[in-house]
Order: sequence, then C-alpha cells, then structure tokens
Amino acid sequence: MKKILLLSGLLFILISCSKDNTDSETDLIGEWKLIEVNADPGDGSGTFQSVESDKVVVFLKNGTVTSNGTICHISTDSNNPTSGTYSLTDSTISSPDCVQTEFEISFELINSKLILRYPCIEGCQEKFIKIK
Repeated sequence: MKKILLLSGLLFILISCSKDNTDSETDLIGEWKLIEVNADPGDGSGTFQSVESDKVVVFLKNGTVTSNGTICHISTDSNNPTSGTYSLTDSTISSPDCVQTEFEISFELINSKLILRYPCIEGCQEKFIKIK
C-alpha cells in the first residue's frame, strides 16, 4: 500500500510540475525574416528551399501583423507592404489587403521557426526566423 501511495504521489508531482515551456504570444511577438519557401509542385514532394529575401513579418502585441512584402500569398518580394490581424486562438492571419478575403493564412511555431501556410492546392509555405 505504501508503494502505491508513494508512486501515486510521485506521479502527481511529475504531472503538476510539467508545463508547457512556451508562451505562444511571447514567442510570436517580434520581427521574423523569410529564410525558406516550400512551393510544392502538387504531388506532395515539395520541400523547403532556402531563399534570399528581405521580406520581414512583424507580429505586434495588439493583434496586428505587418510585412514589407505581401502576406496574402507566397512571395519573396519585400516591396509590397501589407498588414492585417492575427488570432492566437485559431493561429490564423487575415488581411483586408488580400483579394481573397474568405481565405485565412495559418501560422505555426515549430522549433523556434515561424511557418506561414497559404491556402492553395499545393503546399504553399514560408519559413521565418526571429530577428527581434
């Protein structure tokens, strides 16, 4: 009986002490530079490829997202400023600057990298690293 209580107590302590070490809002807020693009040819074989780009996306605490390039579709250009809002609940970005306003861009933080996923038949994704 003592062993069961001891094991139960240890299990309770381990579960109570384990927590998610990432605060998604804190991790997301800041400036992100485009480093890779995945433009899948449509057969599922696409992979991220390195790109040279000055495109930067900025997430602000007030729920606003801005970019020096378009956030409406996959692009390495940094000469078409756009802005919008983001939702941490849905992990989505929406922008009145985008023609297809019924579509939202989804985002995810994976291994300290920001992935933007655009709605398209193929895999359309951009990968960013945090610079500020």
